[in-house]
Order: sequence, then structure tokens, then C-alpha cells
Amino acid sequence: MPDDMSSFWGPVTSADWCEKNYVYSSYVAEFFNTISNTPGILLALIGLINALRQRFEKRFSILHISNMTLAIGSMLYHATLQRMQQQGDETPMVWEMLLYIYILYSPDWHYRSTMPTFLFFYGAGFAVAHALVRFGIGFKIHYIVLSLLCIPRMYKYYIHTTDVSAKRLAKLYLVTISLGSLCWLFDRFLCEDISRWYFNPQGHALWHVLMGFNSYFANTFLMFCRAQQRGWDPKVVHFPGFFPYVKIHKPKSQ
Repeated sequence: MPDDMSSFWGPVTSADWCEKNYVYSSYVAEFFNTISNTPGILLALIGLINALRQRFEKRFSILHISNMTLAIGSMLYHATLQRMQQQGDETPMVWEMLLYIYILYSPDWHYRSTMPTFLFFYGAGFAVAHALVRFGIGFKIHYIVLSLLCIPRMYKYYIHTTDVSAKRLAKLYLVTISLGSLCWLFDRFLCEDISRWYFNPQGHALWHVLMGFNSYFANTFLMFCRAQQRGWDPKVVHFPGFFPYVKIHKPKSQ
């Protein structure tokens, strides 16, 4: 923190990252880590509007809202660097992964009421436990395990999809999560070296931007696959020539 800059939020009580604190404002602890969540909010809003406009199933509207909630929670966390706000960032991360698990696995789940009930109580139980206990490395392991549970199903959807544009969405999902993970690791474990550089590449901020696009690509790919399952004749179209979204044509009976 600069010598002439005071902190509005008080001492840091959460995990701190490689960006210097309170450089640009006494109200924002990590400036770049805060504003870098903006693309994720805007992309989730675009996805939500598309899901509502074309009357996709409510699960996708909830998923986009979950993405926005996560990005807003991340903004509050990095702006304040307080433990409560960190929990407000991490708990929606788990809820979001539970939503992805539901969307990926529910089409073939024979007892359909059991899955959402179990996932709801699992998410609620985690929220309570996380409010009482600081998990640290346990949270990261838990989040990685939930993420890994999604991979086999995503791969199954990928190999059963013949549409070239939809497959490109899945590839963009893989590229963004890979690059984003490298940025996260770079910022977290090489911070001591980065601190001696003249220029900080802001690896954690890049992680936020890439994961915003990652969520959008994942959601759009899943919307395409679900529309195929429902017989809605989905197509990946681009506006205005480069930005992908799913367009569907529902039978009149639906």
C-alpha cells in the first residue's frame, strides 16, 4: 500500500494475491483483480438474455445468474480483501459447479427428483460449513474434485456432437480454462519473482477475464447440446460475425 493511501476496509483478513493493495483507491484493495470480473458479468448477462428470449429451460437462466453472482462476489472480495467477502466468492463457486453437475448428468438420471434435492442440500450444507470454518487448501481440493466430475460428461457431449461450430465452442472452453489455470498458478506461486519485475502481468486478473469467457463458452455449448436433446434444431450463429450464441427453432407443439 502506498504510504499516503489509507485502507477504507481495514487490515487484510482474507487470502491476498500478487497485485499491490490500495494503489489506485482507498476503497479498492486490488484494482485489476476487481475490474477484471466485469467481462464475466457482461457475458453472463448476454447469455441470460438469450436464454430468456428463446425460452430455454430455467436451469440455464439460473446458471447464467450464478455466473453473474460469482463475478460480483469476486469483485467484492478483491475490492475489500476481507474474510467474509472471500467466503462470498468461494461459496458461489461451489454452487456453480453443482449446477454444472446437474445440467450435465440430469438428462440420464433415472430418479430425477433425487439429484436436485441432494445437490441443494449439499450446497446449503457447504455454505453453512464454509461460514464457520476456513478450509484453505481443502476448499481448493474440493473445487477441483467437483470440476473433474464434469469432465467425463463434457467429453461425452463433445464426441456425440457433429456440429463443427458447437465443437469449436468446446475447444474454446478447453483453451480458456487451460490458459486461465496457467495464469492463476503463475500469479500464485511466482509472486515473489513477479514482485521484483518492473511490470506485473496481473495473472489473477487475466484468470478472471479468461474464466468469464470460459463460462460463456461452456454455457453456450451446453445449451446447444440440450437443445439437440429436446429436438429444437439448434444452430451456433455469430453476431456480428464472430460472437457465438445458440439459436433454436422449437416445434409448434412445444
